Amino acid sequence: MTEYDAYGTNAHTTSEVIRLVTDLLEVTFTERESDYRGTYDIADGPRGRIEIQPNAIPGDDGQDDLYAPKHPSVQVLLLTATPSPDPALHRLLSSIQGLSHLEHEAS
Repeated sequence: MTEYDAYGTNAHTTSEVIRLVTDLLEVTFTERESDYRGTYDIADGPRGRIEIQPNAIPGDDGQDDLYAPKHPSVQVLLLTATPSPDPALHRLLSSIQGLSHLEHEAS
């Protein structure tokens, strides 16, 4: 079963969240480019996958779309996918001031 969590912030830019998470978890992020998601950063580590991206992504019509339309006011998203529940990771990410847990899903 994979656990998915979404966090969001308006207090930090994408690059600030990357720096904070890199320092906290000692992971290395790689920038990716996608027609669907725009530019985002990804780190794979022993805890699973962490992705950081702006909520506003380039739309086909020249207008930005939201990656997470349920959370229109959130500017930066942090998404995790872990192979099992990881309460320690949740506590660490929740310790970042201005970063809020938005949702959880298991599949």
